[in-house]
This record gives sequence, C-alpha cells and structure tokens, in this order.
Amino acid sequence: MLEAYVAIDLEMTGLQAKTDRMLEIGAVKVIDHNVTDTFQTFVNPHRTLSQVVTELTGITQEMVADAPEDVDALRRLIAFVGELPLVGHNIMFDYSFLKQCAANHRIPYEKAAVDTLKISRKCFPDLESKKLEAMCRHYQIGQMQEHRALADALMTAQLLECLWQEFGETEPEIFLPKPLQYKAKRQGPATPAQKRDLIELLSYHKIKADIEIDALTRSEASRMIDKILFNYGRIENGMNKQVRA
Repeated sequence: MLEAYVAIDLEMTGLQAKTDRMLEIGAVKVIDHNVTDTFQTFVNPHRTLSQVVTELTGITQEMVADAPEDVDALRRLIAFVGELPLVGHNIMFDYSFLKQCAANHRIPYEKAAVDTLKISRKCFPDLESKKLEAMCRHYQIGQMQEHRALADALMTAQLLECLWQEFGETEPEIFLPKPLQYKAKRQGPATPAQKRDLIELLSYHKIKADIEIDALTRSEASRMIDKILFNYGRIENGMNKQVRA
C-alpha cells in the first residue's frame, strides 16, 4: 500500500482539456493512512459559466471571478504534492487538464499515479456503476458535498483505503503507482491580429462573447473567428481586410 500520496480532484467547465478550463482544484495529502494536509483553490476560467456547470458543481461566476490564474494554481499544487504520487478516480481525466496547463506555460510536469476507478473495475466487475459516488455508497463512505474538488478528493482517498483493506493482500500490484502518459501540445496565446479581428467581428455583429478575449489561445481564437464567420458572415465595407479576405 502507498504509505504517502496525494488524492486529487478537479472541477472544470467541460470535458475537453484542449478547449475547456479548470474551475477548482482539491487535493488531500495522506501519510501512513492519515490525512495530514489539504489543498483547495478556485481557478479563474476567464469565461462565463454555463447554468449546467453551476448546477452540477455549485460554483458560481462570483466564486471564480477573482480566483488565481491557472498557472498560479498549478504551481501551488505542484508545491503541495512534491514528489508524492497522485491518486484519483479516473485520474487521467484530471491529469489531462493539469498537463495541458503545464504545456501551455512550458512547465515540466510528469507524475505517477494510482487510479481508483481502474482498481474498482478490476475488483468489482459485476457492480453496475463504478463512479466515485457509487463506490462510496458501496463502502458506506460518508457522502460529503459531491462535485466539489476537495470533497471528492477526500472521498477518493477514503475509497483507496477501503479498496486496499479488502484487496491489498490478494492484488497488491494494482495499487502500485504507474507513470501517467498524456501528451499535451502547447497552445500559444491568441495573436494581436486575431484579437483585433475578433473584437471587430463581435462589435459588428453585436455579439456578446462568453470568454475574455485576452485569455484566448491561438486555436480558440481561430475557432471563434471561423464560427462567427460561418454563422453571421463577414464584415461588409471593410472594417478589417483580414476578416473580409
């Protein structure tokens, strides 16, 4: 069994690391089976949260409006985790967002981890659901506030301890941390020309953007421009030659 690890969980604006943003990071440090420290921070996504996201997570626009930038939150998490391995329920999902942020800001970031979802699937093949809340119900782990990062990280740590108690002697190898393999391509910031074109298109078509222009990556800006041109058309009588070209 891991003698020391950090269980983590993230809340995001969506499911795609390349196009969605982190909202909250929660982490729990466990040493000798005891929680010794916790970490929680909101992250400013620089975009308007959908009603679905707010209803699911309980995170409002006001809660993230003045939150740290993603790179600052990542650096704080890295310092909190140190050399310890990670634990997560479907850890690759959370790790992909951390890795994308690290790549965008040229921060080396490689971790090993234990995935409680993979362990649950192996140990409970006949259980209808292996979601975190379902596994916690199975082990009668007290349900805290679901879909909030720190609460889910705490439940993940408790789940790992329960799984180890039941299967650690017979299946010790599945509890060994394994290197996480996820390749993230750096997404550079939008160029000044892209920002100018977007601002002019939004103004011309009277569109209210749901994301801050200065926070866009180059690929995001390109997709936004293409979407506006497809749905609304080009600027007539030349506000911007590049947009009209």
